[in-house]
Amino acid sequence: MLPIRRTAAAIGAVALAGALFAAAPAQADTATPAPAAPKTAKSAPKGDGAKGICKRLPKTETRISTAITRLNGDVTVLGSVARLEQRVANAQTAGHTEVHTYLNDRLTFRKSLLPTLQKRQDDLKAVSTWCSAQGSK
Repeated sequence: MLPIRRTAAAIGAVALAGALFAAAPAQADTATPAPAAPKTAKSAPKGDGAKGICKRLPKTETRISTAITRLNGDVTVLGSVARLEQRVANAQTAGHTEVHTYLNDRLTFRKSLLPTLQKRQDDLKAVSTWCSAQGSK
């Protein structure tokens, strides 16, 4: 019975290969393919995400207040503006111009973070009021 199955499998494989070879020229003869329809997003947002924002509000407020506290810290606080100012001054007195330039650029960016974070903190207070009024918080 084994030779019969082997023969049947061989005939099936030959028939399949012949069908594929016969279909290949037919595919090549077709005109330019029609352009595919543009893909759309799987699902568009159904709202503005207010529920999620209200849910994450306490963590966001904590994160921003922690960052502001860190930036306003004294020289002993890692990540503070004062500490980076001290490092810039140390690099300048040591004559390390490249390090001074690098640290000074970081200091400029870090100083610009403070007003941005304070603005976000004010915005979050308004969002917190809105969430409380909606009963979402």
